[in-house]
Amino acid sequence: MRLDEARGFVLDVDGTLVHRAGRDLVVLPGAIDFLKRIKASGRPLALFTNGSHVAPETFASEIRATGLPVAEDELLTPLVSVQFWLRARRPGGSVLLFGGEEPHEYLRRAGVRLVEEDPDVVFVAHGDTVDFDRLERGARAVIGGAKLLTASYQPAYAGANGPILSRGAMTAAAIAKASSTRPIVVGKPSHAALLAIADRLGVPTREVALIGDDVNMDIALGRMGSAHTILVRSGISGGVDLDRVPERRRPDEVVDGVAELLDRLT
Repeated sequence: MRLDEARGFVLDVDGTLVHRAGRDLVVLPGAIDFLKRIKASGRPLALFTNGSHVAPETFASEIRATGLPVAEDELLTPLVSVQFWLRARRPGGSVLLFGGEEPHEYLRRAGVRLVEEDPDVVFVAHGDTVDFDRLERGARAVIGGAKLLTASYQPAYAGANGPILSRGAMTAAAIAKASSTRPIVVGKPSHAALLAIADRLGVPTREVALIGDDVNMDIALGRMGSAHTILVRSGISGGVDLDRVPERRRPDEVVDGVAELLDRLT
């Protein structure tokens, strides 16, 4: 599939459209024009980030402040895709959430039943603090039969000054170790994320172009959904030797950054 034949587009954020330097977002070359060109074509667009420290609408607002033209409903995160997992696997189930105040409030507004005791599901989003009593409570819930979900289980993502370690993955790993289980990812890559993408775009994922900087998250997600995958070397997988990556996990294309794709999008 040629890029201009795609019926919808999914892009990663960190390392693909922006670099994160502390609290600042630095827009990468061509990112603003690329999103504008997609929108001008009339085709649907979604940005999917594994960031789960704030609500999706806050994320969209932060990104818009850089000049990137992103609507609130075009921003997807694991706080969105976890709801698709819950509807499919644990409808009405209760959730013990590891995350900040804003993710708690967002999921409550979305109708997710959040509890502190006897949950059906333990869901790990990004958190800035560690409470060992709560970690133990989560681990004991998983030992007792609750499902352990995590926004992401990758160790790091791209930052302006090198990899940024994932605190959510650290928290999930602690609960997983104590409960002798492996977390179910509901961010990238996961079937829950694909459900959220298909719902947002309204087109089959096999007709979508998925563009990102991480072989293990973005490209893996695209391959899972039979999308056309494009790896940008502007992020965390920039130095990866693709000859050492199994063929089934390689991207369909590799470019240095989204700026290279501008002339191919009509």
